[in-house]
Amino acid sequence: MDVEQNLPALKEKLGFPWRDESLLRLALTHGSFTYEQKKPEIEDNQRLEFLGDAVLELAVSTYLYHKFPGYSEGELTRLRAALVCEPTLVKVAKELDLGKCLLMGRGEERSGGRERPSILADALEALLGAVYLDQGLERASKFILAYLEPILGDILEGKATRDYKTELQEILQKKASDPVNYVIVNEKGPDHDKIFTAAVVYLGREIGRGVGHSKKEAEQQAARLALEKLGLIR
Repeated sequence: MDVEQNLPALKEKLGFPWRDESLLRLALTHGSFTYEQKKPEIEDNQRLEFLGDAVLELAVSTYLYHKFPGYSEGELTRLRAALVCEPTLVKVAKELDLGKCLLMGRGEERSGGRERPSILADALEALLGAVYLDQGLERASKFILAYLEPILGDILEGKATRDYKTELQEILQKKASDPVNYVIVNEKGPDHDKIFTAAVVYLGREIGRGVGHSKKEAEQQAARLALEKLGLIR
């Protein structure tokens, strides 16, 4: 796929001129591309993803804090979890057509990597990190919230993808205040295509185990299976 021909449409959707366009290209560089290139000077987007994750949480937390002054901490936490979960990020990434803009290894592309949820969600976080570095927190917040605000309406109406981790935590902590912990018990595969196994632990015992292409996905699956075992969902 000719990624270069898709970049103008992405930049138009973002709606601002880049001061340092190399940040945009870095945000769109998947680990499989650097793995196949085998050139140490080519960096992938993982560091930007780390930064973007923090920017995302701050932007959403600030927005919800001001929008819902009467909400409790628990209510705000539940809304934030729904807005920053992988399915929501994937929806935004698809609106931006990020999959078509990623620099990606041939093997990853052949295996459907441009549509893989974990890759799209990570790329969106990396893009947000790049916008933050290039434009500042205010512009980065406006950019991501413009896409998340419409989704918030679906969440409030109960139409959005379920956040099993938050559901499980709220149910269990009504019984006891002990924390619900998630542990990555296994990971396999190359860095650009890892498979994670997560276990959810409560009161010293494992109550669910899930698998996914990202830690977040594996933890959500572990929580879902725990809810099923407890007979709380089908």
